[in-house]
Amino acid sequence: MVLFFKDNFNVVFAVESINPPSKSEIKKQEWLFKAKKLNLTEIKSCYIGPKKTMVSPWSTNAVEITQNMGIEGIERIEKFRLKESLDNDYDPMIFEEYSNLNQDLFKVSITPQPILEIENISEYNVQEGLALNEEEINYLENLSKKLSRKLTDSEVFGFSQVNSEHCRHKIFNGEFIIDGEKKENSLFQLIKKTSQINPNEIVSAYKDNVAFVKGPKVEQFAPTYGDKPSYFKKSNFKSVVSLKAETHNFPTTVEPFNGAATGSGGEIRDRLAGGKGSLPLAGTAVYMTSYPRLENNKNYPNTEREWLYQKPVDILIKASNGASDFGNKFGQPLISGSILTFEHSEKNKTIGFDKVIMLAGGIGYGKENQSLKSKPKNGDVIVILGGDNYRIGMGGAAVSSTETGKYSSGIELNAVQRSNPEMQKRVANAIRAFVESDDNSIVSIHDHGAGGHLNCLSELVEETGGLIDLDKLPIGDKTLSFKEIIGNESQERMGLIIPENKFSKLKSIADREKAPCYKVGVIKNDGKFIIKSENKKTAPINLSLSDFFGSSPITTMKDSSLENDYLDKDYNIKYFEDYLKNVLSLESVACKDWLTNKVDRCVTGKVAKQQCVGSLQLPLNNCGVMALDYNNLNGVATSIGHAPVFALIDPAAGSRLSIGKALTNIIWAPLDKNLESVTLSANWMWPCNNDGEDARLYKAVESCSNFAIELGINIPTGKDSLSMKQKYKDKEVLSPGTVIISAAANCSDITNIIEPQFKLNNENIYYINLSGNNFNIGGSAFSQSLNFVGSSTIDTCNGDYFKKVFNLFQNLIKDKLISSGHDISSGGLVTSLLEMCFPNNNIGADIDLKLFSEKDLIKVLFSESLGLIFQAKCEVENIFEQNDINYLKIGNTNNSSKLNLKYINEEIILDVNKYRDIWFKKSYLLDQRQSGKIKAKQRFDNYKKQPLEFIFPKDFTGIKPKNKNKIKAAVIREKGSNSEREMAYAMDLAGFDVKDVHMTDLISGRENLEDVNLIVAVGGFSNSDVLGSAKGWAGSFLYNEKAKTSLMNFYKREDTLSLGVCNGCQLFIELGLLHTEHKLKPKMDHNDSKKFECIFTSVKIQENNSVMFKSLSGSKLGIWSAHGEGKFNLPYTEDKYNIIGKYGYSSYPANPNGSDYNTAIISNKDGRHIAMMPHLERSTFPWNWPHYPSERNDEISPWIIAFSNAKNWLTNRI
Repeated sequence: MVLFFKDNFNVVFAVESINPPSKSEIKKQEWLFKAKKLNLTEIKSCYIGPKKTMVSPWSTNAVEITQNMGIEGIERIEKFRLKESLDNDYDPMIFEEYSNLNQDLFKVSITPQPILEIENISEYNVQEGLALNEEEINYLENLSKKLSRKLTDSEVFGFSQVNSEHCRHKIFNGEFIIDGEKKENSLFQLIKKTSQINPNEIVSAYKDNVAFVKGPKVEQFAPTYGDKPSYFKKSNFKSVVSLKAETHNFPTTVEPFNGAATGSGGEIRDRLAGGKGSLPLAGTAVYMTSYPRLENNKNYPNTEREWLYQKPVDILIKASNGASDFGNKFGQPLISGSILTFEHSEKNKTIGFDKVIMLAGGIGYGKENQSLKSKPKNGDVIVILGGDNYRIGMGGAAVSSTETGKYSSGIELNAVQRSNPEMQKRVANAIRAFVESDDNSIVSIHDHGAGGHLNCLSELVEETGGLIDLDKLPIGDKTLSFKEIIGNESQERMGLIIPENKFSKLKSIADREKAPCYKVGVIKNDGKFIIKSENKKTAPINLSLSDFFGSSPITTMKDSSLENDYLDKDYNIKYFEDYLKNVLSLESVACKDWLTNKVDRCVTGKVAKQQCVGSLQLPLNNCGVMALDYNNLNGVATSIGHAPVFALIDPAAGSRLSIGKALTNIIWAPLDKNLESVTLSANWMWPCNNDGEDARLYKAVESCSNFAIELGINIPTGKDSLSMKQKYKDKEVLSPGTVIISAAANCSDITNIIEPQFKLNNENIYYINLSGNNFNIGGSAFSQSLNFVGSSTIDTCNGDYFKKVFNLFQNLIKDKLISSGHDISSGGLVTSLLEMCFPNNNIGADIDLKLFSEKDLIKVLFSESLGLIFQAKCEVENIFEQNDINYLKIGNTNNSSKLNLKYINEEIILDVNKYRDIWFKKSYLLDQRQSGKIKAKQRFDNYKKQPLEFIFPKDFTGIKPKNKNKIKAAVIREKGSNSEREMAYAMDLAGFDVKDVHMTDLISGRENLEDVNLIVAVGGFSNSDVLGSAKGWAGSFLYNEKAKTSLMNFYKREDTLSLGVCNGCQLFIELGLLHTEHKLKPKMDHNDSKKFECIFTSVKIQENNSVMFKSLSGSKLGIWSAHGEGKFNLPYTEDKYNIIGKYGYSSYPANPNGSDYNTAIISNKDGRHIAMMPHLERSTFPWNWPHYPSERNDEISPWIIAFSNAKNWLTNRI
């Protein structure tokens, strides 16, 4: 039966239940939905809701909330909105129109298909879009003859997935014949050569889900046990650092939000699956599309096409929303990224990123003694962790291997994904418990990605063989055929092998984390891969592994080199200011605030450097850096480089420039062994099998390999996506061949990272060129802004000189001789100089360009010739001269907010404030589409009016507290929480012995809080914020007697304190814990922008009587804020509340949510129980603050005082 509930906004909640609900269950649901039950079996109006055939992740979480509340029999819950209220603003890829809502709303008239025996493999290949080539079809036909039976649909389908270009990289492993000459090496051999010649710190390369390099000793801070409540303890281990980057181009082109979200999730799972399990640390993202056409009056190179699936502007917004949403909810910060928009037509050929690039990369870490997988033993069990199977991504591996538009849209839309990051977080927590244990009994682990169970399970048993019980695989959609059960790409799942006698331990940990855990098979040393249904006595797959993985002939790529003679255009210095405005308005050059303001850049409390810099917190930083623990100064730096437009002119130069750009970004972090510490990932996106493109690809890969070898570094990981072409009815559009380089390196001091913000000091500004003083403008943002590519491009200098400069520069940073610095990249020298003036008000520079060898001022200012701009002490000049480094002393800073450029007889004065607004405008235009016009305008008006300013407590010493006697405390978390570690560590520093408590512990009675005196409900996305932030978490307390009793008994005691932060704040407000005396209770509403907001802002502590914050009264401190529903809705006048903290500025974006009375922190009457939205626990150390007073030299930030006050208060009362 389907029940309907309607709220005050005419949203209908449709509830599918197998049981008639009792009155109490209806009452519970009305509380949960904030809606009244309708006594109707049908609603006759036009509604928009999720597709009938796909249970939404929202539904999965909503159903689990009802289960936690003791409501039985609910199978599905979905939200429906009146069509007229949406004004047709919905995505038809994931939503559909319902003419009415009735009892057949969720009924799907599909019956599971039986196992099919394939008579004609060639016809089946075309029908299903399997992308099998002629040799593979012949192979399968011969295999059928060898087995004396027809192959099943599952076997043919499975073979197509595991042997697809996407999974087997046949082109990269193939042979190339270019201009009639057979090349000596395959592309993969070229890349592998870098690690053979320069192994450096590699631990694992090419053979696992990630690459591992040696890392430093790390302090582990983790609960003693993973299967029950226990106290955090510290231990040390030898680490390995992981690097990985993946692309999700095809799914993002088709349905951007879920395509990018699951791309991010899949890459995170890769880092979870390294060795015997490893842990993600931070993410990166790159987006490349055709022009979004935000301004009608702009002269674009092409008329707008009838886009195949989505408009470029929608892809940019939705894809970045999806990637951000996944990372935010999973609890992974996104700390670096890039964007490029491009298209061009010349000589009857159109190129552009119509088939988009969405790259998700990241860094992580693991334990050295767990970094290599073991060989499974006979009898070991095969386990799946994660969610159910749905009809998602069927054939995604094969379809991703072909041009978009080649198949019918039905086949391509089968690749639409389903994102549930909170489920993946649960799975990750279960794996984390094993990685952190003294005895990690995981034998081997793989993620579920392209090809679903087929790929994951076959790879797990590849060395041995295994039997999978199909009946044990979890089913979310009962209409799935066997082929669909084993081949779907439902996300957020991991497969692993573990000894039989260790499974119960895994199951108990998974149950505590609410991570679904299924024993689905067993290892057999028989070399076979069998998936069998015991219930139906049939096996959809029964093949030897050697047959299943096939022995396809080597792919041969034959091509001829073609000259791409792109035209140049004339230019004139008198139009300089117009050129500059146009360059600063390109998406690749313009401000990226629209991307960074919606992505969590502080979660984990280990972020040492993210995108934003300066008192204005503008996204300009060169690289991202993460700490590996909370105690040491070691970390991991990461950066990105790409040059696809340059590569159109010269693919070899494009590869070298991509490496050069990544290195001139990461150079600003002090690296453990200088350049030798760097390791690279290379992700190749290319339109292969088009005239001239295979030859260009070979040149690009060969150049990439040779340059890395020259530099003494390696490329131990990467990925390829070689079908970068979009087909239309009347044309084809090739995406420019692109390599994206991701760099990672061990950072020796996370407190000494050079930022691109000029300082007002007496140091000189210097310039070093790394392109052999080549100032060509082909391929630059300047040429792009004038709609030409150009005939000649820049290149890097030779590897030896690049290496010498890099290593010398590293030493200067470590010797504290550099105070600020920036690379020269998109937009050229003039853009880099302006960008160094942007992060703070009242900064300018006087620059003299007369020493440049290039005499064309346009080239000097706009060429993207690789180089470094920096402020340094004068003694660097002797060091450069002694080491034969060519440098130019080009100027000094000033406080006039003017960038003054002198060049022989030319003098140009640029108003920094004016050009900063021009640079910010494109972000404003894009932000309108996600924050709304009003909030976007407020952000644009206010970003420069809200510089960070601090008032520190007068007696604050900055020394870490020393504690002997510990007070017992607990962090309380729910599934979806992601802030417990940084919170527990801050509490530990202040003298608390901290217990890890999950809601399952309270519900089951394993924990009752009787032995703790401080509880902290932590931040995150409990239940993915479904049905309102913390609503499900509150339901778990209110409707589970043991949990409710434990909490209420804690609050009855006189010797207790509590703190709720972010999601914990929302929990406290939802439960009404702080204002029991008020009839009208406060509420937490969505931010005024209606989206997630992340900002490093400030909070002014008011005069107050609270235990934790009283001594901080009058302080104004920097603090991270990251939430989507942080608006305090306070029904009474301000004098009725104990408002402890207010945002430093009352207007948006410094106040990110629009809270009544500018509220950031609030307490109950006696000041013992506190709720706050911003994250003090992610602002514990000075290196957590992206803008900390430069004159201070503190070990710890003033926020530790709040926890110390709590410790002292309790010490006096226990």
